[in-house]
Amino acid sequence: MGVEILIAIGLISGVCAGFFGIGGGVIIVPSLLLLGLEMEYAIGISIMQMVFSSTFGSLINIYKKNLAIADGVFVGIGGLIGASFSGLIVDTLDSKILLLLFFALSCVSLYKYAFNVKTQANPTPPIQDPTKQKLMMIFAGTLTGIFAVSLGVGGGLILAPILAYYLGFDSKKVVPISLFFIIFASISGSISLAAHDLIDFHAGLIIGISSMIGVALGIYLISKTSLKNHRYALLGIYAFSIFMTLWKIIQVFTA
Repeated sequence: MGVEILIAIGLISGVCAGFFGIGGGVIIVPSLLLLGLEMEYAIGISIMQMVFSSTFGSLINIYKKNLAIADGVFVGIGGLIGASFSGLIVDTLDSKILLLLFFALSCVSLYKYAFNVKTQANPTPPIQDPTKQKLMMIFAGTLTGIFAVSLGVGGGLILAPILAYYLGFDSKKVVPISLFFIIFASISGSISLAAHDLIDFHAGLIIGISSMIGVALGIYLISKTSLKNHRYALLGIYAFSIFMTLWKIIQVFTA
């Protein structure tokens, strides 16, 4: 796999991380699959890249005062717990099952955003007690860490609908929190995946460093985009991920 291709994937995934708070996995995993990489190693590279993009992006968000650190820490604690199981899950499940789960997750997330989550934050979120809100953040982070990180997608795909509905966060507020969450989840997930020898460190390093440039551009773009257009763009990236993954599924099951 050429260095130029890895750099291009890193740049594009970084823009997505900064703009959508999704870690870039919806770009990296389908792209690496189409380039012939096995699902397990595509996940490993994706998670390693997220360490770079999420840390760099969160530093920018903190500097620009876009991030509510208190909220991010509670979600991050949950992610740290959940992602620690990712190596075991990826090493245990068959690659075809992982591929189908990734496809299903993308479809559910697209459905949630297209039909269940309004453009504005939920005006009457069901959880308003501060203590219960913190517990929900930890729970959301744990759930996301277990499933999303095990599939190489970081967390925004699952976190955004949960935080939008239960806690009343709109999509642009969720992005910095999701990116901050990914720091915790990706570090925990990378350690877990490395312990099972499921990371190509050379490719992960190239994509990770490249993504740092892209994430700065993504954060800049989100500041110039309306909430409505941001939601439409997020729907588009979900649709792209579904199409790319479906194409790979057809290749795998008709081979």
